[in-house]
Amino acid sequence: MPSDARVWVYQSNRVLSDAEVKEIENAGMHFISEWVAHEASLKASFDVLHNLFIVIAVDEKQAMASGCSIDTSIRFFKGLEQKMNLDLFDRMQVAYRKGNEIFVCKLSDFEKLASQGLVNEATIVFNNMVTTKSAFDWEWEVPLKNSWQNRVLA
Repeated sequence: MPSDARVWVYQSNRVLSDAEVKEIENAGMHFISEWVAHEASLKASFDVLHNLFIVIAVDEKQAMASGCSIDTSIRFFKGLEQKMNLDLFDRMQVAYRKGNEIFVCKLSDFEKLASQGLVNEATIVFNNMVTTKSAFDWEWEVPLKNSWQNRVLA
């Protein structure tokens, strides 16, 4: 995908098994192969990263993702949630690295970790609010001090 491709990151509320990742990847590849906007095929990519994040991207030079096509993608992800007993839309979940492991917790629990000194300004967090491939490449994994979650450091 080009650096200006539009990106959406969906974070699972739990780590997915390898079998679940395979099932999601198969469903996602099928979805993007049929994904259209105003009857024009969308040039899209789909990936599951770290058994936790589902990333979908669209090269909008070919066709723009419209309201209807975005609604279709949301229905796809809502269907995944139901089928696999996941929560992909809770933006109050924080994913962070501790060593080579990635952990997920509620923002309120992350605040407690910060107050206990178990996470600090250098802790790597995931910024799932990125909207382009370039931002994904450079701003998805960032130190806590450079993220929207930095308010827990107060």
